[in-house]
Amino acid sequence: MTLDFFSRALLEVTLAGALAGLVGVLVVLRERAFFAMSLTHATFPGAVAAAMLGVAIPLGAAVAAVALVAIAVGIGRIRSQGPAVASGIMLTAGFALGALLQSLSPLAIDVESFLIGQVLAVTGADIALTAALLAVAIVVWAIAGRHLVFSSADEGGYRRAGLRPWIPEAVALALIAATVVAIMPVVGAILGVALIVAPAAAARLVVRDWRAMLVVAPLIAIASGVLGLFASRWFELAAGGAIALVAAACYGLAWIRAEAARRPRGTIETRTP
Repeated sequence: MTLDFFSRALLEVTLAGALAGLVGVLVVLRERAFFAMSLTHATFPGAVAAAMLGVAIPLGAAVAAVALVAIAVGIGRIRSQGPAVASGIMLTAGFALGALLQSLSPLAIDVESFLIGQVLAVTGADIALTAALLAVAIVVWAIAGRHLVFSSADEGGYRRAGLRPWIPEAVALALIAATVVAIMPVVGAILGVALIVAPAAAARLVVRDWRAMLVVAPLIAIASGVLGLFASRWFELAAGGAIALVAAACYGLAWIRAEAARRPRGTIETRTP
């Protein structure tokens, strides 16, 4: 059965939401939100280069992601620099390189579709890629979930236990990079971090156990994708922006709920003049 363009988009946002939610838990637990944001920007030149060469956009973004992750790991190993410096360099240099390639291209490249996504134009190949990576993420969490959480919470203890922390770190970076590439058709290079980080951060405010986060975060991300897609249809909005805004609103609601739960009932806040 052949799906129409909106049904394909609906299926893609569902798969992308589940993937972003699962990997977003990893991003939040390992405190890699800034890295995820920089990576979403840094894959932009790969997408532009792929369009210039006439090859698949995810392929170009994936090549850029692999190269930039390697550079980030190299810079992060320098004691005087660290991962935050590496992420900052990736963010600015990657986006600047993408803009430069776009200005030099003899072709008319639709940069906006790379930046904020074009989910209504997704293909069967895009859906298959997202589904495959979702399966990989599920398997990784099932097999190595305890190692990922242990190394995230206590890297020193993980090392003292005779284990190698660089292995879960490499797995985490690879999953984050793959997810950024897979969801680019949905929310683009700029807004991808919203779908990855916001639902997982909201889940962390709602539940405390990481296993529960693996259920709640994908559900929030899927709801964000579906509601954002329908909002874009009803109000004629950009789908990527609508999805990102819904994800941010979910985090805002979770934060308000968490703050309300912390305040004892029946108390009145007073201020000293």
